Amino acid sequence: MIFDPVPPYRPSYFKVKFAVAPWERSACAALRRQVFCTEQGIFAGDDCDAIDAHAIPICALSTLGGDADAVVGTVRVHEVAERPGEWWGSRLAVARAFRGTAALGAGLIQVAVSSAHARGCTRFLAHVQERNAPLFEALHWARLDAVDLHGRAHHLMQADLAAYPPMHDPEHGLVTFRRVA
Repeated sequence: MIFDPVPPYRPSYFKVKFAVAPWERSACAALRRQVFCTEQGIFAGDDCDAIDAHAIPICALSTLGGDADAVVGTVRVHEVAERPGEWWGSRLAVARAFRGTAALGAGLIQVAVSSAHARGCTRFLAHVQERNAPLFEALHWARLDAVDLHGRAHHLMQADLAAYPPMHDPEHGLVTFRRVA
């Protein structure tokens, strides 16, 4: 299950972790379609590509009564087979109703980079949409190059691994709390 409209309740915390349950994985794919196909119109119908066959999906879960009830954010990570130690993150998406509420983007980035770091990552890269580059810079990423992808301005960016200690248990992940207005 994914949320797009404003939910009737406000979860107090969110869990960010590897998407291991089948419902989590399918909800991650549905959220990506919502954001990249429906909202942004970058892809027609589906954003799935060859990377999905070996990428690790990560999800941000809202909670209800302490139990995870919906995927409200996602990102995927993968190691480049031809360049061991080089990892990439891509397809970062947060459901519209949850943007800016609990630092979900930052939590997804933390789990992505820190879990790769624990698996031998020596370089972590991402193509980041222009409008999101300041967030990544605030999270210790450097701009390496400007590129155009899918008709949109992006930046090739690299994470400072010193800011992302290895996370050895990403199946359990981390907790982020809702901001109180």
